[in-house]
Amino acid sequence: MSDIDRVVNFFFEVGILQHVRRSGNVFLGSGEQTVASHIFRTVLIGYTMAKMASADPLKVILMTLFHDVEETRTGDLNYLQQMYVKSDDERALKDLLDGLPMSDEVYSIIKEYSAAETLEAKLAKDADTLELILFLKEQMDKGNKQAENWISAAKKRLITTLAKELAISIEKTNYYDWWYGIRNDWENGTKKW
Repeated sequence: MSDIDRVVNFFFEVGILQHVRRSGNVFLGSGEQTVASHIFRTVLIGYTMAKMASADPLKVILMTLFHDVEETRTGDLNYLQQMYVKSDDERALKDLLDGLPMSDEVYSIIKEYSAAETLEAKLAKDADTLELILFLKEQMDKGNKQAENWISAAKKRLITTLAKELAISIEKTNYYDWWYGIRNDWENGTKKW
């Protein structure tokens, strides 16, 4: 297989993440989310937090972008499933990246992410957890009372002071508050057809 073909196959494979459902929602009882949509918001959270914390934003972006990419091969195992099933994430990631021009860089950055010792890795881990907390807050605001219990558990995994401060703000903000402050020409009657 040529290098170009290998890259194209990688592109097709990561497209699967648009269809791989986050499995914990079955136990939560509401909401749907794909791994790709989770990764997307995690990247935006991580980048923003890196800028706020004067960390290396590129490292955080790469960590959050690739933190769940091996789930094309392993699926998304929720916490209950992980009690009984051992996923070989490291092997899946190596196999997924084999032969790609960025494989060494991505593998190295995910090792750093997994160790969670650098500021960037801590921020990336927190971005992953904050994305979950945001999703849960959305579900809670839509009436799922169980989501509040999950938020309490997720907050215990936060590492940085910044993430803990963001979590406090998330909890007191309705998921729909952001659009009420936007200027609305339709609402005030100034928008013409």
